[in-house]
Amino acid sequence: MSQRGFYQPQGAWVGDVIPWEEEGVFHLFYLYESRRTPKEGMPWHRVVTDDLTEFRDDQVALPSGGHGASDFNVYTGSIVLGEDGTHHVFYTGQNPDVRGDDGRPLQLVMHATSTDGMCSWQRHPGDTFGASAGYETGDWRDPFVFWDENARVWRMLITARHATGPSRRRGVIAQCTSHDLSTWEPAEPFWNPRRYLAHECPEVFQWGDWWYLVYSEFSDAFTTRYRMARSLDGPWLVPEHDTIDGRAYYAAKSAARGDRRFFFGWIASREGGADDGEWQWAGTMSVLEAEQRRDGTLVFHPPTELRETFSEPGQGIPTGTVLAAPDGYVDALTAVDAPSAFRLRARFDIDDATTECGVLLRAGVDGDEGYALRLEPSRGRLVFDRWPRRATGTEQWQISGDVPFAIELERPCHLPAGEHVLDVIVDGDLCVATLDDATVLSTRLYDRRTGRLGAFVGEGTATLLEFSVFSRAETDTDEHLHADALAVTR
Repeated sequence: MSQRGFYQPQGAWVGDVIPWEEEGVFHLFYLYESRRTPKEGMPWHRVVTDDLTEFRDDQVALPSGGHGASDFNVYTGSIVLGEDGTHHVFYTGQNPDVRGDDGRPLQLVMHATSTDGMCSWQRHPGDTFGASAGYETGDWRDPFVFWDENARVWRMLITARHATGPSRRRGVIAQCTSHDLSTWEPAEPFWNPRRYLAHECPEVFQWGDWWYLVYSEFSDAFTTRYRMARSLDGPWLVPEHDTIDGRAYYAAKSAARGDRRFFFGWIASREGGADDGEWQWAGTMSVLEAEQRRDGTLVFHPPTELRETFSEPGQGIPTGTVLAAPDGYVDALTAVDAPSAFRLRARFDIDDATTECGVLLRAGVDGDEGYALRLEPSRGRLVFDRWPRRATGTEQWQISGDVPFAIELERPCHLPAGEHVLDVIVDGDLCVATLDDATVLSTRLYDRRTGRLGAFVGEGTATLLEFSVFSRAETDTDEHLHADALAVTR
């Protein structure tokens, strides 16, 4: 990974990101996951960027409180700016050795302030508080604080769970209010759908005439979702496509600059650095930009700043190539392997009743092995697949051929006949694919590090209106960052 447009600390991983924008600069605080044993206590680190492609590492921002402290683990929270110019951070404190009434490690909301531009933080232990009555003490985290101009009060949204009720549907976004950012009073729940285990990393923001509620859940799917309403009082409407990305992208929170809004989340790593490895908590920071449609719904894609880092043209496939297989399969491949980092832009004109088409990544010379991003018009989805899939035995038929794609890596989308664009960024083991600048699917590519690019059709016809490949101009900085990335993954 070249680290341009993505970020991962050397020898560690990025957990939940707490973004803060000020004077055009993004201060990206994040949970620093070292995966070391015994546990050292989780701190916040910070990286800073003004162009969304280059990140400056400012190291530890809010350290662990220490082995005996309530904030041995400094978990997710939020930042606000007081009227006097003081920065306030509200965060989750947890110590696995300190148990609450429900027998689980106690989670607490804690407070710190900075008067030197967020260079250092002063903790305020007297402001610490735990779960309000009726909530589980082991789920009281991710405080998100914002100013409600109409009510003239600070609101705090908190990931919580009811103490009673069906276990899988106790999730609630609890709420407290304050007039001084020090003393907080319980209020009615902000959102109480009785829908999920928990609504992690909640945030709300206003964009034009709409309010948006964003949260991450791990009940029905491991993903970040959003809701929309005309006011903070709701009702919160469910858009047709309510997820930001797929299984691999989690805990996304946003920050605006001007009239643009960016979401900062992490692409999960897999255990053992292998395609078959279990998804792990934390990974590599990845940025997506949201755009607002006329009806208020949101679409997502990588920032233009990231795409523009790929400017060197490479070998593609000729414009006008027709892939036709009325009752079969056909593909076309580049004559050379793709670089380790590239951007692929494939524009298809898909005929009516076509079953599937898409692009091949890091494929063998005959296209039989590799990764695939497959459009399935009849099912209205984009999926990630690979071949060969997992082998289950020694015989030819003992392979997971009955698995239609990489489970959890599918995205719903509209695919009527006509023109559609797949824009794919691959950087080392990272892959971020975008359909029609609206639907994003992020994942990892571990097992195959090299190979060709291609396009394919199954049972139908599609014409390639464009199949362009772009790489990055190698510089000393790029080579240095690439070497650092290799050191991290070894």
